[in-house]
Amino acid sequence: MFDRRKPIPLPSLKRLPTYHHYLKAIQEKGLIYISCTLIGRDLKLDPTQVRKDLEATEIVGKPKVGYPVVDLIGAIETFLGWNNTNEAFIVGAGHLGSALLGYERFKSTGLNIVAAFDIDPLRVGTQVRGKEVLPLERLVELAQRMSIHIGIITVPASEAQKVADLMVEGGIKAIWNFAPVHLRLREDIIVQNEDLYNSLASLSHKLAKVLNAPPTTGEVTHGNHRGDTLFNGAEISEAVRHT
Repeated sequence: MFDRRKPIPLPSLKRLPTYHHYLKAIQEKGLIYISCTLIGRDLKLDPTQVRKDLEATEIVGKPKVGYPVVDLIGAIETFLGWNNTNEAFIVGAGHLGSALLGYERFKSTGLNIVAAFDIDPLRVGTQVRGKEVLPLERLVELAQRMSIHIGIITVPASEAQKVADLMVEGGIKAIWNFAPVHLRLREDIIVQNEDLYNSLASLSHKLAKVLNAPPTTGEVTHGNHRGDTLFNGAEISEAVRHT
C-alpha cells in the first residue's frame, strides 16, 4: 500500500512498479547510477514525466549523474510499502486462486498470502502451493486473531459480496477483488478491482482498430504496418499488463 500522505496521480502510481522492475534488471547488470533520460529512453517515456513520477518518492538525484540505483529501488519500495510484509487471506482456491498462491514475486512486493479459504468440500482440507485450504467459516475468527488487513477474492460473482462482508467483519481493510462484480462496502474499505473482462474488451477493441485500419503511408516491414501510428509502447504495455 502507498502512503496516502503523499498524493500521486494514478497513472504515475501505476508506472512505479514498471520502474522498479526495470531498475532491478539494471541493478543485476552492475549499473550504479541511472538518469531519468536513460529510464525514459529504455521505457519509451518522457524523461520529464519520469522525473515527476520519481519525485513522489522524495528521492533526490545528483545533477548530471542521476540516482543511485540501489537507493532508487529502496525509495520506490518504501513508497509502495513493498519493504513491509503484508499478510493476506485469499478466498477461492480454484484455478485463479491457486495461480495467485503460487506467484512467488508477491513476496518481493511485500505481500504474503498466508491462508486460503473455500466453500467447496472437495477443496477444503487439500493442499494448494503448500497451504491448506480452510473452510470459509473460519475466515472471520482467523482474520481477527492474526490481524489480517488484506483480502483477495477469486470467487464467482454470485459469492463475492458475501465473502467481502466476511472479510470486513474480520477486520480486513483492503480487498483485492478479481470477481466481476461491484462490491458494496463502507467508504473506509479500500477496494482494488481487477476486471479481466473489461481489460480483455479494451485489448480486443484496440486490436480491432489496428487490424481494420487502412494502410498507412510510410515504411512497411514484412507486411506489418508500423504500430507507432496507433499506439505507443506505454499503451501496449499497459494493455497487456492489465489483461
